[in-house]
Amino acid sequence: MKWNLSNNQPIYLQIMEHLRMSIVSGEYPAGSRLPSVRDLAVEASVNPNTMQRALSQLENEGLIYSNRTSGRFVTEDETVIQNTRRDLASGQIRIFYDKMHDLGYSNPEIKELMRD
Repeated sequence: MKWNLSNNQPIYLQIMEHLRMSIVSGEYPAGSRLPSVRDLAVEASVNPNTMQRALSQLENEGLIYSNRTSGRFVTEDETVIQNTRRDLASGQIRIFYDKMHDLGYSNPEIKELMRD
C-alpha cells in the first residue's frame, strides 16, 4: 500500500491509519512480523522517531505487540482486528454521510441512492 502522507494532520496519526489499513486488509496478516522501525520509516519517508511513536500507539491499542528479541508483530487476536476493521468502516460511513448531507441529501435520499 502506497504511503500518502499530507500536511493536514499529524504524520504519526496518518502512519497509524495506514498501518491499521494494512493490517485489516491482510497486507500484514494476524501474527505476522512487521518490518523494523527503520525500514518502515524509510518506506514512508519519515523520521524513525515519528514511526516509533505511531507503532507505540498501535501497541497501546493492542493491534500490534513487541517481542524484545524478535521485533513487532500483528496481534493474533482476530477480534481486535475485526473491531478495528469495523471502526475504520464506520468512520468512512460517517465521512460519506457528512459529505452527502453537505450536498443537501437527507438520510432517506442517501439510502435510496445507495440502493440504486
